[in-house]
Parts: sequence; structure tokens; C-alpha cells
Amino acid sequence: MTTHPKYVFVTGGVSSSLGKGIIAASLAKLLQAQGYRTTIQKLDPYINIDPGTLNPYEHGECYVTDDGAETDLDLGHYERFLNVPTSQANNVTTGRIYQSVIDKERRGEFLGKTVQVIPHITDEIKHRIQILGNSGDYDIVITEIGGTVGDIESLPYIEAVRQLQWDLGEHNAIVIHLTLVPYLSAAGELKTKPTQHSVKTLMESGVQADILVCRTEHELSDGIKTKLARFCNVEKESVIQSIDASTIYDVPNLMLDEGLDKVVLKKLDLSSGTPDLARWNEFLKRHKNPKSEVTVGLIGKYVELQDSYKSILEAFIHAGAENEVKVKVESIHSEYLSKENVEEKLSHLDGILVAPGFGERGIEGKIDAVRYVRENNIPFLGICLGMQMAVIEYARNILGLRDANSTEMDEQTSHPVIALMESQKNVVNKGGTMRLGSWDCELTDNSISLKSYGQSQIKERHRHRFEFNNDYKEQIEAAGLKATGLNPETGLVEIIELPTHNWFVGVQYHPEYKSTVANPHPLFVSFVAAALAYKTNK
Repeated sequence: MTTHPKYVFVTGGVSSSLGKGIIAASLAKLLQAQGYRTTIQKLDPYINIDPGTLNPYEHGECYVTDDGAETDLDLGHYERFLNVPTSQANNVTTGRIYQSVIDKERRGEFLGKTVQVIPHITDEIKHRIQILGNSGDYDIVITEIGGTVGDIESLPYIEAVRQLQWDLGEHNAIVIHLTLVPYLSAAGELKTKPTQHSVKTLMESGVQADILVCRTEHELSDGIKTKLARFCNVEKESVIQSIDASTIYDVPNLMLDEGLDKVVLKKLDLSSGTPDLARWNEFLKRHKNPKSEVTVGLIGKYVELQDSYKSILEAFIHAGAENEVKVKVESIHSEYLSKENVEEKLSHLDGILVAPGFGERGIEGKIDAVRYVRENNIPFLGICLGMQMAVIEYARNILGLRDANSTEMDEQTSHPVIALMESQKNVVNKGGTMRLGSWDCELTDNSISLKSYGQSQIKERHRHRFEFNNDYKEQIEAAGLKATGLNPETGLVEIIELPTHNWFVGVQYHPEYKSTVANPHPLFVSFVAAALAYKTNK
């Protein structure tokens, strides 16, 4: 425990996608495993208020917190590694910063002064950075700064870091700079020059890196570490190798071997011990030594970009380890599915997940997939839109309501079994206005869901505008598709199940958001177990 919170800033250079989020999460895991109350926040330089209105092709999935924040997907990594919920305070964008400053100016809070990047924007950034630290809940706050140094968008954040280091004093704020040491095959050697230039660019903004984490495909020799230390003004022990790993879950142990946690704690003037990673390493052991394998089809319309379904893919890793099963995920583009080819594309699978999404592209393919798994008793999990597709498919093919649809796809449908939520009917703005965050759900007796969760009262995270139309509930249930999870206040159908089926569950919420290494999501664990049983009994 510390008297005052300490701050660690993680910046990046040379290239994007080097893994700042994974390094930040891995360091946080090591510090947490030594007893320090640790959290991570992400500062995103884009001018969108949040990623909620961004196309998944642009920015991967939009992650949702308990308190309803639509955030960067890195917050998912933070939660999966630390098993600690994040919130609105853990993700800040340039859009949010500027909106706040402009709102203050409109209210006259600056007393007529000219509003400028320095001090007004940087002061707002510094305020946001310290919200979590000032809460009294954390000893160490790790702040990941999006983008790379030298980007125009990142400059105010780097300046805010420079000021904060000065404000907080020695041993209270340090900078870790993640950079690339590329291997040039033509020359047959690793090159340090990109890192040198990156550190120089950071220094031009008045910030000296305290620790270098170097992404590399090959081991860094003692000589290269010495060279980097000399040219970049850091101690040799502060040059940390981050070699490519077979799984992101190896990175905490790799950073432990490199001594990253020890160097960080030394620079923050905190005591250092041996992290307790017993639970973590038990998960890794099960993940790396599966006793069997299943193949699950992930059916969606963004399958070309794996980051679009990042939390789902990670939830399968957690659930697979829990079952000692390797889950091989086969991505299937719903746009290219049809009644004619659905058997050819899906018959070899042990389970099928129909993914969330928006809009009508690929909808009919999802419906064809649901029909195939329903008729062939293949384990099925539908999430959000996937659950809605299961309702539409059932209404069309079992109830005979041939044009049953969602009003999202067809406003004129005569059978809107999925309809716009009442609270959404007067909403004009698209950003941050969906049904978001954690909501209660009550599970019915003798359901797969109750058996999976082991309790009847649950809370799950949502992100949707359309819902099961309760006008059709009695008719649909009479035909055999049961509502097994309801919101106690609104009566909103949260879960549908088909009791006559092997394992058939659709959920309006997003279970993948709450799956962590320490607590694999019970629905995913149950689904993977059902896929294994199906494969065994084929």
C-alpha cells in the first residue's frame, strides 16, 4: 500500500500495434500479484467522443463497462488480466477532453481568458489522468497513451505527462516507452536506430523515457542492450526485451523474467517481492495442454478483422482452458451463407456462435445458420443480434410467420418479433444512447442458463437498441422457444432457450465482456462443454 498513488505512463514509438495494452496489462498483473492495488487507463488521441460510433473495421470491437461506457478494446485486456472492473474513468478520448473544455468555456468558467491547448487542454488531461489515483482505491495507476510519439494528435498528452512528472516529483511518475527493434533479414541483424530516433522524438517534447520495452522477433544481445542504454539515457537494467510470444497470456511471465516489475518498483521507490502467479500459471498450463479439441464456427460480418470479436475469441480461450479443451474458432462470413451452402459450410462444426452486430448486411445468412443448427441439434450460442436472429428464425419457420423480422431490418414487417425499445423511439443522437452497461436478469428454473450460472440472479452488460417484442412472447413460448431470463423491472427478455435441443441459448446481453482469466464466463464454459459432448457423441 502506498500513501500517495504512483503513476506509470506507457508511450509507444516507431509503429502502432506493438502491444502497449498487453505490456500495460502484464505489468499491472505483476504489480497486482505483489499486493499493489493497480488499475490501467487508456488515453485515445482520436476526436470521436468514444468508439461507440466507430465501424469495427476502423477500431475493432467496442468494449462496454459495467457503468455503460463504450470504450477502447484495450480495456477488455485490462479486465481479463486483472479481473477488476473498469469504468468511464478508465478511457478518455481527445473528443471528450475538448468537449469538456468547450463546455466550461460556454459556462464562463475561464473568466474570459483565451482558451488554449496549454494550459486548458493539458490541465483537463492531467485532471482526467488523476481521477482514478485520487479515488483512494489504487496504489499504482498505469496510463497507456494511444498512438505513437511524434503524432500531432498525441502531443497534448505527452505535454501533460511532462507537466505531471514535474508536478508529482521524483519517484511518483515514470515513463515506459515501447518501441520496435526490427530485424533486417538482408543485413542479418537487429537495428536499434528506429528506437534511438523514437526516444529522441520523445525527448524533444521534454519527456525522458525511464524504461525501454523493445519489441523484437529475436533475442536482444547484451551488446544491443548496452548500446540502447547508452544512446537513450537509461540504465542497462531498464532496457527490457519483449520478444514475440505464442499467446498474450505468456507476456506477464516474460516481463517477470526480464525484471520489468522490479525496475518499475525501484524507480517508484516501492518495495519489490515475488509475484504470486499460481492461479495465472494454472490457467496457462491448462490452456497449453488441452486434452481434446473442438471446432466452433463464429458467424458474423466482420470476420476478416479478428479484433472485431476480440472479447469473444478471448472468452473461448478462458472457457477452453477451464474445460481443458482447445477451441479452434473458424470464422464464417454470414454474407456468403445461404440455404444452398449452409450444410457444406457448417456440418463439420461442433458448435456455432452467431455474433453481435448492427444493420442488415449478412442477416439472412445468420438466419440460415440458426435454422441449420436448430434442425441438426448442434450446440448454439447467439449473442445480442445473434439471439434476435434465433427469434426471427423460429417465428418464420416454426410459427409460420414468413415475413417475421426486426424493425431494424424492415420497418414495415407485419410481424416485428424484434422491435425498437420504447426508450429508444425518440433518440436522435447515435453516440452513447443505446441500452448500455450492467442490468439485472432473473433466470427461470430448469434452464441451461441457471445450470450454467449456478444462481438465479445475474448482472450482465448490454449494448443494443432493439429487443424481443413481448407482444409475441406467449405465441413463441407456446411453440417451444422459452424465455428463460428476464429483466425484473422491465420484463425485457434477456435469454431464450430451446429445451428440446441439445444446447440452444440466445442472450440479448454480451457475456464475452465479463470473461476473465480468473473467472471464465459460465455460459462460454457450458457452451464449450456442450460442443465437446456433441463431438464425442457424433
